[in-house]
Amino acid sequence: MERTENKIAVIVGGGNGIGEACCELMTERGWKVVVADFDLEGAQQVASRINSVAYKIDVRDTKAVEELAATIEREVGPVEALAIPAGIVQDKFHPEEFPMDLYRNILAVNLEGVFNCCRAFAPYMVKRRKGSIVAIASSSAYIGAQLYAYGPSKAAVINLTRSLAGEWGRSGVRVNSISPGPTVVKRQLKRGPGRYAPDADLHLALGRRLAPREIAEGVEFLSSDRASAITGIDLLMDGGQAAAAGWGFYGGVPSEEGDRKGVLLREN
Repeated sequence: MERTENKIAVIVGGGNGIGEACCELMTERGWKVVVADFDLEGAQQVASRINSVAYKIDVRDTKAVEELAATIEREVGPVEALAIPAGIVQDKFHPEEFPMDLYRNILAVNLEGVFNCCRAFAPYMVKRRKGSIVAIASSSAYIGAQLYAYGPSKAAVINLTRSLAGEWGRSGVRVNSISPGPTVVKRQLKRGPGRYAPDADLHLALGRRLAPREIAEGVEFLSSDRASAITGIDLLMDGGQAAAAGWGFYGGVPSEEGDRKGVLLREN
């Protein structure tokens, strides 16, 4: 196992959900994790649990993100890994009913925010000729759905990271993305069933939605030197959503008799 002690990782959006799981897992693996989030209280709670520091950040604010990168480099140390789980989801709207202010805000956070983070932190990595950036996209980027802002924003993230991988590859900086499938996070549970159908798990080859820690495993791997040959990819971690997509036409994905059809989460 690669030794990651004292290697600094910044998790933008680390105050909850997948970002929170990244903070916890990477700390366990020896990384020195910095938690950044628009929700400063949430970031501070996570930082307190992992004995770290927290910063407030609005990824839509280009200057603020640049200042954050400079502050972390100065106050914490050289950043070797940047993960960007920060993002917002959307409720379902018909196209003609979609509030355009909301549409623009989703794009600003999910796409422009990723670009702001990459362009702020990468120059330090380029100067040292070493670093890894992992953005969180979504399996929604690969499918058609009533997610007219969220899906396109995540598809654009995949293209953006692939393009940046070419920009900075010769400088020793790797850039990748991960596309999680339906993932059960605490905030989503508080909101109720939300945008998923009651039988959503039946549309996944694994028969269950994912746990944030499972996605964090992919983030930690791509951030580490174990993935030193990997750049410009999107890692689809969708629980077999794409694999099962066509099965509905033929009666659904086979299941063993007596299996549970509720949400099944792997023990953490």
